[in-house]
Amino acid sequence: MTSPRSPAAAAARPARAAGSPRLRRLGLALVIPVVILVVWQLVGQRPGMAGVVPTPVMVARAWYDWIFADPGMGLNPYLGTWVSNVWYSTQRVAQGFAMAALLGIPLGLTIGWSRIASEMIDPLVQGLRPIPITAWLPFSIALFGIRDFGSIFLIFLGGFYPIVVNTTQGARDVDRNLVRAATMMGASPAQMLRRVVLPAAMPSIFTGLRIGLGIAWTAVIVSEMVAVKSGLGYVLWDAYYVGRMDIVLADMVSIGLMGFISDRLIVFVEKRVLVWRMLQNY
Repeated sequence: MTSPRSPAAAAARPARAAGSPRLRRLGLALVIPVVILVVWQLVGQRPGMAGVVPTPVMVARAWYDWIFADPGMGLNPYLGTWVSNVWYSTQRVAQGFAMAALLGIPLGLTIGWSRIASEMIDPLVQGLRPIPITAWLPFSIALFGIRDFGSIFLIFLGGFYPIVVNTTQGARDVDRNLVRAATMMGASPAQMLRRVVLPAAMPSIFTGLRIGLGIAWTAVIVSEMVAVKSGLGYVLWDAYYVGRMDIVLADMVSIGLMGFISDRLIVFVEKRVLVWRMLQNY
């Protein structure tokens, strides 16, 4: 039997101490969702509410069939189609968001670092930025038709502006002492941008990426309702049209889940890229 003072017991204590905060955070994170589910179940059980507000149990059953049921069973058009629709939406988000990041980060760095670029480009960006995604829908359909690229174009617009604005601010907030030091060491403008401005702006860039990705998921749902005939947005609108509110709510939960997972992926990359920032907190 292990003594409380043995090396094994001493090694176990830090492990338990490290695990305790994780369990505490998990418990705190589950409090509000559990309360929402309980209230939702009680409201959904009231007379006359079943067709308007399906209970969590009804939504979970519909979601299970949407994911796992055989598509050939019965007349339900949603059976077994969840994976394919999630894949369609995820592909569109990935393509549109990648385009937004590839264009938005260099443009934001240029606007934030160059006064001439700021005076030439920033007014245009700030003038176009307030136009909502829904306002671009008719233009997208007229230009691209009912095709995937119409949806990808709207996703690109949704992610582009937060990335540009945050990257611009990050480039403008670079510590001037770092700039002076690099200048004294003979850094060229290209080296300054690559070795000083870009690393200093990375926290703001990742903030823009996270915000832009959230808007990209909003844009894919809006675009799929009108501009294409597949994906989570299309299923959401189609299910509402035929009165399947259980599928509508399961779709909403699916969108939130995919948005959360993609956000955690960016946070994971951020922690690896900005490891120096994490070390400063110790």
